Amino acid sequence: MRSDGREPGRGRPLRAGLIGLGAMGRNHARVLAGLDGVELVGVVDPAGGTVLGGAPVLAELNDLLALGIDYAVVACPTAQHEGVGLRLAVAGVPALIEKPLAHDARAARRLVEAFRGLVAGVGHVERYNPALQQLRARLANGELGEVYQVSTRRQGPFPSRIADIGVVKDLATHDIDLTGWITGQPYASVAARTVRKSGRPHEDMVAVVGTLADGTMVSHLVNWLSPQKERYVAVTGERGCLVADTLTADLTRQVNGAVATEWDTVRAFRGVAEGDVIRYAFRKREPLLSLHEQFREAVAGRPAETVGLAEGLHTVEVAESVLAAAGRQNLLGVPTR
Repeated sequence: MRSDGREPGRGRPLRAGLIGLGAMGRNHARVLAGLDGVELVGVVDPAGGTVLGGAPVLAELNDLLALGIDYAVVACPTAQHEGVGLRLAVAGVPALIEKPLAHDARAARRLVEAFRGLVAGVGHVERYNPALQQLRARLANGELGEVYQVSTRRQGPFPSRIADIGVVKDLATHDIDLTGWITGQPYASVAARTVRKSGRPHEDMVAVVGTLADGTMVSHLVNWLSPQKERYVAVTGERGCLVADTLTADLTRQVNGAVATEWDTVRAFRGVAEGDVIRYAFRKREPLLSLHEQFREAVAGRPAETVGLAEGLHTVEVAESVLAAAGRQNLLGVPTR
C-alpha cells in the first residue's frame, strides 16, 4: 500500500514508469499509454520530449522514482539491465525487464537475488503469441504423443539498433525460452556454430542443435543477415507435426498418414506418410498487450502468467552455453574463417 492509503490496482490506476525509449521501448510506451488500469507517468531516456499520453521524458531514473511509481518496465540496452534493475530492486519497485534478462549469467543471478520478495518478470513476449499458446496447449493434451523434435527458424534483416549483444542473446533467446516453455523441459546439452559478417564484434548468425532433459532433439537457425523475415516453430512427434508462424500467429497440424496397430506381433516402426493438414482458427490478440496485461495483474496481486526471473536466468545460461560451444575447436581439425 502506498502513501495515499489505497492499494495499487484497487480504486486507482497503477502508476507505471518506462526506462528506455528505443524501438522496443516505444512499443512498450504505446501499450502502457492505452492499458486499462495503468497510468504511464514517466519515461527515462536521454532523448527528451513527451510520449503517448503526455508522460514526461526524464533524464534520470531518480526523477522517475520521485514520481512514485508502482512498477517499471526496463527497455534500455541489455548492458544496462543489471544496473537499472538493481536500483529498482533497492527502491522496492516491481519490474518487467526486457529479454534477455541481463548481458551475462552472473548479472542475471544478481538480479534474481535482488528481486526476491518483489514482483518481477522478463519480457519473453513469444510466450504470449496466440499460435504458441495454442501449440503448447495441444502438446499438453497429448495431440502429438511423444515429442521427438522442436525446430525453429528466426531470420531477418540486420537491426542497426542492436549494438551491445549478438544474435544469440538478442534473438535466439526467444527460441530458447519458447522451446523450454512449450515442452516443459530444460535444456540438457547444446552444440553450435556462429559467423560474423557485419564487421561488429558480435555474431550475426547461429546454428544450434541440442537436447532437452527428456531427450527431445532441438535445432535453432537464427540470423539477422537475411532479407527474408521468418519466424517458424515446428514440433514433430509420433502422431504428426504442429507448425507455428509467429509473424501471422497461424498454427497448422499435419497428421501422420500411417495407421497405428495394437497387434504386438506385427507392431513395428514403419515410417509415416503425408496425412491431413489442419489450420486452426482461434482468437488472436497482440502478444505485447497480453504480456502487459498479465504483468499488471501480478503487480496488483492477482493471479497472472508471467515469466519469472529464474526462467530468464536459465535462458541466459543456455545462450552462454551456445556461445561457448560455438567457440570450441572444430572436431575435424579443419580451420574455419
